[in-house]
Amino acid sequence: MCGIAGLFNFGGAARRDERAAVQAMRDAMSHRGPDDAGLWQSPDQRVVLAHRRLSIVDLSPAGHQPMANEDDTVWITFNGEIYNHADLRPGLEAKGHRFRSRTDTEAIIHQYEVDGPDCLQRLDGMFALSIWDGPRDRLLLARDRLGKKPLYYTVVGGRLLFASEIKGLLAHPDVARDIDPEGLNLFLTFGNVPAPYTLFAGIKKLPAAHLMICDRFGNLRIERYWSAVPETRWPTAMDEGEAIARVRELLSAAVKKRLMADVPVGAFLSGGVDSSANVALMSRLMDRPLQTYSIGFEGQALIMRWVKLRCDHAAILPEGSDNPWTPAENQ
Repeated sequence: MCGIAGLFNFGGAARRDERAAVQAMRDAMSHRGPDDAGLWQSPDQRVVLAHRRLSIVDLSPAGHQPMANEDDTVWITFNGEIYNHADLRPGLEAKGHRFRSRTDTEAIIHQYEVDGPDCLQRLDGMFALSIWDGPRDRLLLARDRLGKKPLYYTVVGGRLLFASEIKGLLAHPDVARDIDPEGLNLFLTFGNVPAPYTLFAGIKKLPAAHLMICDRFGNLRIERYWSAVPETRWPTAMDEGEAIARVRELLSAAVKKRLMADVPVGAFLSGGVDSSANVALMSRLMDRPLQTYSIGFEGQALIMRWVKLRCDHAAILPEGSDNPWTPAENQ
């Protein structure tokens, strides 16, 4: 987990405090990246990109972000992991791109130079990213296919602001803390706030599998770049054994590529089917013991005994009798 933030001044008056404002946005999310912090501002001072780093791949200073291409015309701030970055590298090097690190971040930059926004089709991973394209004078924001990594944005005072968390946006002095009635209604109705809405007026969440491009006139273009609905039809029938083998193959492949790290790998183990299956596959794929962790809460055992007692008592109550667990004023 890393944290990204930034600003694109496409129409506002020049301000001297742009850099300090984005630094405050970045540091409001310091918990997302305790290992390093970076800040870059364009020569014309219209663009500021910021990053908080949690080092996973290439722990050296070469992984510092924001990161640029060879001639400093394309810059990126990125949160996530690209599992196939090593597979992309040979093709990019064959096209003349020079790498200065082992990071997955740098592979994104060079793939963008080759394919533009279509580079997102080549990325296998989880991410939220922003790319400043100097020659085209535009800012790209994008979020991974299933929306694992968050990304929020707002437009205020001729500026596009973005951050990994809403608290990052609220750290900017021009961003108001007004409630969005529509977002509040969605929360009270569904228990969550689906994208693109949030609980704050004017602050939006970029939907999963979407990209946004902001040009120098402030025009925002948001489009979907991937769909979960496959282009080819699923088979109408499949042998049970074949289906089990296919699910096991896909799950194993998914777990394997997520073990990519230059730091120790562990897992939270709840004892449920999902975490148990993941840990079992991880243990088979790793050449060293896997560290697992579980979380409990003080007093949980007492609470669970109370819940069980209440359920057992309710189950044996004669039909029509009062439940002694119900407060008297509600009986």
